[in-house]
Amino acid sequence: MTIPILSIMILLPLIASFVCSLIRKENSENTKRIVAFISCINSILATGLWFCFDCYNPGFQFCEKYQWMQSAGIDFELGIDGVSLFFVILSSLLSTLMIFGTWYSVKDRLREYGICCLVLQSFMIGSFAATDLFVFYIFFEAVLIPMFLIIGIWGGENRVYASIKFFLYTLFGSVFMLLAILKLSTEAQTSSYIDLQDFHISPHLQIFLFMGFMASFAIKIPMWPVHTWLPDAHVEAPAGGSVLLAGILLKMGGYGLIRFCLILLPDASKFFAPYISVLSVIAVIWASLVALSQTDIKKLIAYSSVAHMGVVTLGIFTFKPDALIGSIVQMISHGLVSGALFFCVGMLYDRFHTRDIEHYGGLVKIMPGFSIMFIIFSFASVGLPFTSGFIGEILILVDNFSVRPIITAFSSLGMVLGAAYMLSLVKRVFYGKVSTKLGLDSRLDVKDYIDLLALKPFEKSVLLILTALILMLGVYTEPVISPIRRTIRQHYTNHIDAKPIQLDQNVKLNYAS
Repeated sequence: MTIPILSIMILLPLIASFVCSLIRKENSENTKRIVAFISCINSILATGLWFCFDCYNPGFQFCEKYQWMQSAGIDFELGIDGVSLFFVILSSLLSTLMIFGTWYSVKDRLREYGICCLVLQSFMIGSFAATDLFVFYIFFEAVLIPMFLIIGIWGGENRVYASIKFFLYTLFGSVFMLLAILKLSTEAQTSSYIDLQDFHISPHLQIFLFMGFMASFAIKIPMWPVHTWLPDAHVEAPAGGSVLLAGILLKMGGYGLIRFCLILLPDASKFFAPYISVLSVIAVIWASLVALSQTDIKKLIAYSSVAHMGVVTLGIFTFKPDALIGSIVQMISHGLVSGALFFCVGMLYDRFHTRDIEHYGGLVKIMPGFSIMFIIFSFASVGLPFTSGFIGEILILVDNFSVRPIITAFSSLGMVLGAAYMLSLVKRVFYGKVSTKLGLDSRLDVKDYIDLLALKPFEKSVLLILTALILMLGVYTEPVISPIRRTIRQHYTNHIDAKPIQLDQNVKLNYAS
């Protein structure tokens, strides 16, 4: 294609954000319309990428290259392959749904909120489309700015603490990634990811580069024990911020592990794989146990994200192609499911002004349609067959069991705990008697409640779209897996399935220390 579609998808939201900045505050409602229009265009373009993508070509497509910092040897390079295709689509889709899903809830500083949403959308797409290490780093870090503002301005009571903690954690890890990029580009005399795939990196250098990349991506996912910023950020963020934080930003960590650690540094990945697998299982079990004890719906879903991303890292470092495909599918599914759950929590909070589980009960009687969709999302989070959550998990578990059966057994225990806390949440919130703590008028009957609490058109549309996508991905996954499979199998053959790193015992002890 001669049309620079990736550049258009990155620039459109930035241009629209500049236009929104010129709108007067008294006309800030127009900002919503501009943001929604541009987001819809980007979603259409992203869908066009999917239809035009050649599933039989495992390499990068829609490539663009522009001269940028020639003195430093850095070009502005963009391109997508089977790994990055659906993350670009997911970024565009969730950004659009986030605008419509929170159409009625954000009432203050609409112009500034719309600008932050547009800028964030642009940077997220740029992160997944960049094929130059420095361009990736710039987009990867720039994402922090609009998300920091969304949490810090439109968040809850402790929003300042949560936003600063989120910013410092992720920025700290990214410093080490920058050092790794500088060292790698100096050694290879290029920062182009496409060229670096053919560059031989010595096993000993891979070890140190891996630790630099891992320091950043482990915090972003987040892995145990550097996950503590996530519950605070989720609880204090507005509904739209939580949707994009769980749906997209966490996936940047998993995407980075596959793109840079696994493919560019396969020997070091194999060396550290046992340790990462143990940390992943700890994350799955520990986060599930903590989720069981939560009384805040949002915090419970936040800890469930830590557990689900633990399953993702477990699959990534199994070194089996199907497990790697399963990890990518699981990230896509988690983006949809967690986004849907956070939408639901935001809609409940808008109506009842509480996230305390103890205050709820009997919602299936007064919000039947909403309850059905929430239960579907909960089943998908558990990994029930015929939902999107099942496909990725089963691919990961089957391949991982052939390599590490004990690790797989413990991770399965975490999934049982996941079913326990999600089903407990459903029971306490939706079944039983209608709670008297919801502040409802006791003079109204059930029919009046249903009319009063009915979902608004945009809210209903967003949840129906997510429900359809989750069920479609669970029933017929081939259109998603097919582009991923070709790319993964080529990378697996050319990079991952290489001779394991050979280090003497003293060197191993030094690296471990």
